[in-house]
Amino acid sequence: MATELIENHKENAEIYYGEDVCKQKSLEMLEEISLPKGVLPVETVEFGRNRSTGFVWMKLKKKKEHKFKLINKLVSYNTDITFFAENGRVRKMTGVKSKELFFWVSISDIFIDVSSPGKLFFGIPNGIKGHFPISAFELEDDKNENKEK
Repeated sequence: MATELIENHKENAEIYYGEDVCKQKSLEMLEEISLPKGVLPVETVEFGRNRSTGFVWMKLKKKKEHKFKLINKLVSYNTDITFFAENGRVRKMTGVKSKELFFWVSISDIFIDVSSPGKLFFGIPNGIKGHFPISAFELEDDKNENKEK
């Protein structure tokens, strides 16, 4: 399914290859849409973005799991991650799951609600939402810089 979505949005898309440039483009995109830089993996080997549709895809070398220590949540990133990017939000996301008790739950939306500052919201396909502090999703480098200031 992800491959078909990517093919449908490749025309007029910016496509980058290689870990260094893909990391840079991923971080630029997250900053541009006002989401914390640590919410999605930046260790990608392909990054594509169709600005006219908002569609973004990221390809990882291999599936990755990451534990967000501040909130004690384990997240799994598939090799293909897709979503539509908007200011303060990603929607219709595929390839990202969170472990809840004994089950892996697909994350479909990540967004900031201006009426709840300091919180990052997550939605699953059935409409249920949860939130966590934005600070839990900063990159380690950003956390260290903030401590020094």
